[in-house]
Amino acid sequence: MTLSKTPQQVLMHSIAIAALTLSAGGYALTAAAAGTESPKPRILVLATGGTIASTGDARSAIGYNAGGVTGEQLTASVPGLDKLATIKAEQISNIGSQDMNSKVWYQLAARIKQAFERNEADGIVITHGTDTMEETAFFLDNVLAASQPVVLVGSMRPSTAVSADGPGNLYEAVEVAASAQSRNRGVLVVLNDTIHSPRWVTKTNTTSVQTFQNPNGGPLGYVDPASIRYLAAAPAGRKGSLAVPNAGLPRVDIVYAHADMDATQIDDAVRHDAKGIVLAGVGDGNASKAALDALEAAARTGIVVVRSSRVGAGFVNRNVEVSDDKTGFVVSYDLNPQKARVLTQLLIGNGVSAADKVQKAFDATH
Repeated sequence: MTLSKTPQQVLMHSIAIAALTLSAGGYALTAAAAGTESPKPRILVLATGGTIASTGDARSAIGYNAGGVTGEQLTASVPGLDKLATIKAEQISNIGSQDMNSKVWYQLAARIKQAFERNEADGIVITHGTDTMEETAFFLDNVLAASQPVVLVGSMRPSTAVSADGPGNLYEAVEVAASAQSRNRGVLVVLNDTIHSPRWVTKTNTTSVQTFQNPNGGPLGYVDPASIRYLAAAPAGRKGSLAVPNAGLPRVDIVYAHADMDATQIDDAVRHDAKGIVLAGVGDGNASKAALDALEAAARTGIVVVRSSRVGAGFVNRNVEVSDDKTGFVVSYDLNPQKARVLTQLLIGNGVSAADKVQKAFDATH
């Protein structure tokens, strides 16, 4: 026997069917969305060597030889790296960073620009030794204007060490380079769970994994395998970058101030055709009278003279103990001697050599 339904029962039955249909459709849409994963960021790893790519040596319990492990071997050895990003590794060099040179800098700058212009990568990671990492990072930060992240990373212990820090550092560098939070922040340095700016960061310890510090500023942020935390928003826009000089970087020497200093270092730099001299001065960029007299004489011939300091923190300001207006010297402010040298090379290479214009350029980078 078939029972007839009241109009109210028919209505309720229709609503129930519609609800089931919508639910099923919603589930299908959700399932479809879940099955269509957004593509992983593409990270290009440019390997240059360094301790992160080193192997142990039997000459001592902590002996090692920089380089030796390729970029592909490095990336393949880090668990979970392929889950963060699609990785491609290229070998630019395989040297200790004590042998880092402007030829490699030019290769890095050219390859990074090419990769971004051709849309080959969403971010770049450079594996590098720690000894001169701050110089490479500072050079690249001044010649690259891309919004995409460029991250330098290294390690303080060789890849064969029991407590190697390289794999964790490389994982976090890729994590930072793959993050949208890292865009428009310029070149970054990542080591030991910390994100640094090339301007502020410097190596402060011969062996500690906490070697990179920011004596005149502070870190940009922190990173761990689960999160990235920047301490401030990204700048509204990047400053104009300097061109990579076609003729190469000019010679700029660093002279180190000390007690009982004479003019020998300065005279030697002039004799070897240095276009610039950076003083790693005592205190606030000072030196002996003999050294300052020789530097003033060099400045009168058109050599760019920049006063920096061998002290690990603080600023070198104009006209404090030295009359910079009279002598024609430039001051580096917070830039240490090695970074002041890089900026001086780039400025001279770009045709900026008058003391007042060089000083304005140092002012602008501050």
